[in-house]
Amino acid sequence: MKILLAEYAMGIGLGGTLLLEGRAMLSTLADSFTRLGHEVNYLTAESKLKCGNAVLSDENTFEDVLEKVSKESDAALVIGPDELLGDLTEIIEKNTVNLGCASGSIRLCADKLTCTKVLVSNSIAVPEIKDMKSEGNYVIKPRFGCASEGVRLKDADKMDEQLDEYIATEYIEGEHLSVSLICGQKSLPLSLNRQLIDIKEENGETIFDYKGNQVPYRAEFEEEVFSTAKRTVGTLGCNGYVGIDIVYGDKPYVIDVNPRPTTAIFGLVRTLGCEIGDLLLMNMFGELPDSVELTGECSFTKDDIEDII
Repeated sequence: MKILLAEYAMGIGLGGTLLLEGRAMLSTLADSFTRLGHEVNYLTAESKLKCGNAVLSDENTFEDVLEKVSKESDAALVIGPDELLGDLTEIIEKNTVNLGCASGSIRLCADKLTCTKVLVSNSIAVPEIKDMKSEGNYVIKPRFGCASEGVRLKDADKMDEQLDEYIATEYIEGEHLSVSLICGQKSLPLSLNRQLIDIKEENGETIFDYKGNQVPYRAEFEEEVFSTAKRTVGTLGCNGYVGIDIVYGDKPYVIDVNPRPTTAIFGLVRTLGCEIGDLLLMNMFGELPDSVELTGECSFTKDDIEDII
């Protein structure tokens, strides 16, 4: 099959950490599909991968190139910022088989306020939404955004955010985790991961900074967390590889839903007993297995990725 992979940071030539993580995800997927014998094309402004055929794009041509190459592909997967991903996915939906979430589901997950309200209405545990008027500390995060960007703990009497641009929720004490799963025809949990989060003081605020993952994370409550993750993706209509951020306190609380591959995939494929590319294709063209086997453990930081890829 001809498979197109597109990651926004690489495709437009964005620099810094976003490019590093984007390259890691794209490289992981390209390697897997190539090992399976498929022809892989990927969009890039400059950086080249070890596997696959580079198709040049930049900030001005990314969407046009995505449109053109997707028409020539049997299947495609695009990764990008949550607020842009719905529109980018629509492009490939028109032209080929989309291996990821549908654009409508992506837009629902991308809007943290709406997504949280939908989960509440389906009795899925989430941190309580606050109106920024009661006393205490809140977790403040952009209503649209990805990773831990802009996420911080803030005192109620110091609020200066625009309410339509941010969401405030209660702060849940617990373990910072994520679940990697493939979903669509059914939900197949792949791994429970421990997120390496650096909680630090910066300019008088408490900042949450994502550093990496431990994959997998063995815990006695794994099945409880997997059950919550499966209910979540079913409620939101997700498809393909999805990463769900969870804080486990007295129970699993869903913090964020990423309707796309996440950085944890870098560690996942190093412990997974099958090809991640094969699972994505089986989800669309075949039948997913009932379970997967994980061997060993991979702990990594963003600095480790830079040294390996």
